[in-house]
Amino acid sequence: MRIITLNCNGIRSAASKGFFDWMLAQDADVVCLQETKAQEPQLGDSVFSPAGYQRYLHDAQKKGYSGTAVYSRLPAKKVVYGLGDEDIDSEGRYLETTFGNMSVVSLYLPSGSSGDERQAFKYRMMDLFLPHLLKLKKRGRPYVICGDWNIAHQNIDIKNWRGNKKNSGFLPEEREWLTTLFDKHKYIDAFRTLPQEEHEYTWWSNRGQAWANNTGWRIDYQICTPHLRDKVLKTHIYKEQRFSDHAPLVIDYDFALQN
Repeated sequence: MRIITLNCNGIRSAASKGFFDWMLAQDADVVCLQETKAQEPQLGDSVFSPAGYQRYLHDAQKKGYSGTAVYSRLPAKKVVYGLGDEDIDSEGRYLETTFGNMSVVSLYLPSGSSGDERQAFKYRMMDLFLPHLLKLKKRGRPYVICGDWNIAHQNIDIKNWRGNKKNSGFLPEEREWLTTLFDKHKYIDAFRTLPQEEHEYTWWSNRGQAWANNTGWRIDYQICTPHLRDKVLKTHIYKEQRFSDHAPLVIDYDFALQN
C-alpha cells in the first residue's frame, strides 16, 4: 500500500506544475492533499479528476484558503467532513475516509506564524484533536493521519532549531504535544520508524535561499495507530520536482488496502 501526502499550496497551482502527471505515475492507493485553496466548482477540469481515482474534498468556506482532499483508488465506505467544530470545519481542515480494513485522514493543522490570534486557534484545534485521536485509536482499526501538522517535533526535524525555539511550529508546547501523542498514546511517526539520512525536510520557506541551502522543516507527517508500527517498508521525500513549497511524503506499507 502506497500513501502520499502533500501540502500543495493551491491544488490548481500544483496541477500547473505537473503534480497530477507525477501522481499518476506513482501508483498510489491514497493521496492526501492539504491547502487546496479551491472550491469544488473551480475543479471541473479533467486534470483534477484523474482516471482510476475517487475524489473527496473538504473545502474552506473562504475562497482561496485552506482545504483538504483525498484521492483514492478504492471508493470510501464512509467520509467524515470535519471534527464537529464550526470554526475549524469552516476552514476544511479534517477529511476522514474509511475503507474496508483501515481509515486515512487528510489533516491540515493551522499555522500560528501570523500572530497570537492564529496561534491561539492552533492550540484550540490541538486541544480538540488529541481526544479525537484517542477516540480513533479505541476503534481498534488502523488509521493513517496524513498531512501538514505544522509542528517540527525534534531538533533533527528542523535545520535551524536553535534560532526557532520561540517561533510557531517549534514551540515547546507544540513539540511536547507531539511527544505525548507518540510516547504516551503510542501513535507512530511512520517516517521515523526507518533509519533516515540527516537533514530530511518537507517544507522550505520562500524567503532567502531556504530551498537552495536545504534550510527546511519536517512538518508533514504520516502518523499511524500502533497497528502499522512494523508495516512501514519504505519512505521517500520527493524533491526532484517542485509542486509547492512543501515536498510530497511517500510511504509504502506492508498492508493491502481492501474494501
